[in-house]
Amino acid sequence: MFKKKGLLSIVENREIAEHIFTMKLEGELVNELDQPGQFVHLRVGQGFDHLLRRPISICDVDHEKQQLTIIYRAEGAGTVAFSKQAVGEQVDVLGPLGQGFPIEERKAGEHVVLVGGGVGVPPLYYLSKRLKSKGVIVSHVLGFSHAGAVFLADEFAKLGDTYITTIDGSFGEQGLVTDVLDRWNITEWNALYSCGPLPMLRALSQRFEQHEAAYISLEERMGCGIGACFACVCHTPESDTSYKKICTHGPVFRVGEVIL
Repeated sequence: MFKKKGLLSIVENREIAEHIFTMKLEGELVNELDQPGQFVHLRVGQGFDHLLRRPISICDVDHEKQQLTIIYRAEGAGTVAFSKQAVGEQVDVLGPLGQGFPIEERKAGEHVVLVGGGVGVPPLYYLSKRLKSKGVIVSHVLGFSHAGAVFLADEFAKLGDTYITTIDGSFGEQGLVTDVLDRWNITEWNALYSCGPLPMLRALSQRFEQHEAAYISLEERMGCGIGACFACVCHTPESDTSYKKICTHGPVFRVGEVIL
């Protein structure tokens, strides 16, 4: 269940890659945000044109400045409307929502691998910062479609080894994130956290289904975002009638916990 609802002011909203925007929001609600992997539910405008809120993952949090950074792709009517909002305007925000990445058990000196694809990359940035603050060694494998779609490459590189892959090879390695894992023999790790498109998560789940510390974060359209509408359920291996809600039980799950 969400802790708070409030208005945050836009202090930055700009395009950083093709159709990819970063928005920085400021206000007291940011004090409630702490767990990497959680998300916020944003209302688009003040009218009735966009009734449903948009779930956007938390990319970064600066508690000192009370600023939240989100990164989103402007492709639907709602997110395109977001991209046109100006500095100084306010956004109605619910948050934090969902269950984030479990990092309590991670210890200094451990090696953790973060695997992201497309707009699944942003939540891994705050996660990487938090892990590094604990003394954890972090490696990143980030996949994009082409060079124009790449973002946060330099920021991740400051936190640890970073491998970028693109489908067409126009930036970094050519291929999929799983190709990079094989090519660079990234096998010795204590935990793996991932977020991205379903085919990527399915491939990682199949590969690491026996690992006790492999986690996936699901991206899903949502209605209410607080578990009341059953719009974002996914089945579990227990039975055909067993399910979990991505908005409240997730979006982060242990590999094998839900059926992809």
